[in-house]
Amino acid sequence: NPGNSGGPLLDSRGRVIGINTAIYSPSGASAGIGFAVPIDPVERFVPQLIEHGRIIRPGLGISFDSRLDAQVGTKGIVVLAVQPGSAAEKAGIRPVKRDPQTGRIVIGDIILAIDGIPIQKQKDLFKALDEKVVGDVVKVSVERSGGAIDVMVTLEALGGPEPQGR
Repeated sequence: NPGNSGGPLLDSRGRVIGINTAIYSPSGASAGIGFAVPIDPVERFVPQLIEHGRIIRPGLGISFDSRLDAQVGTKGIVVLAVQPGSAAEKAGIRPVKRDPQTGRIVIGDIILAIDGIPIQKQKDLFKALDEKVVGDVVKVSVERSGGAIDVMVTLEALGGPEPQGR
């Protein structure tokens, strides 16, 4: 069925289980490997798209780089930066800094878990926040200066400003 992107993906009983998004077809024909978005996130995000014109995801307001985590050899995510005014800044999450006297880089907080869910890689962080909504309070377990502490963070919306004209 050419042009079926955006159409429903149905199971054998006729239930919608996804939204078709793309097809990989080496021949250019309408045959190949199809890709679809599962229905669960669609059901969660469509009301947001209708109301706000965008998907609103909750987050901490931090930056990280999984390559650094591998280099440092941590069992978590090293917080590289904390966005000003973000949920993480309000909760006191500490980023990597440079010591002004020595010029050496000082590791800040390393996120180990969110609400008890171990965080070792980027995907773990996204998965831990996936079912959360803006305003939820989460317990972020971090390693700080060799010890472990828990920090309560109220999740805030990630992304840019609200769309205009809604």
